[in-house]
Amino acid sequence: MKNVLWFVLGIAGGFVVAHLVNKDPRGQELLTEVDLRISEFTDRIAEAYHAQEAKIEGLVADAKDAADDVLDSETTPASTAPNAN
Repeated sequence: MKNVLWFVLGIAGGFVVAHLVNKDPRGQELLTEVDLRISEFTDRIAEAYHAQEAKIEGLVADAKDAADDVLDSETTPASTAPNAN
């Protein structure tokens, strides 16, 4: 319970400090720069995620194609089967 209290006090203190910093023009510039860097970081993470997602989708598509090729080569239609007379 004591840890939760410290956690809540830390969050409240952070909001108070951010509010006081935001009142000062230099603080606004600092917060704007921090926001810009956070946005840049999240954009890079999103780009890397989408690149990995595309790579994995390509691998899955290749695996499906290979599996389809194997299935097509293993199944022989009855019309092309040799006559067993």
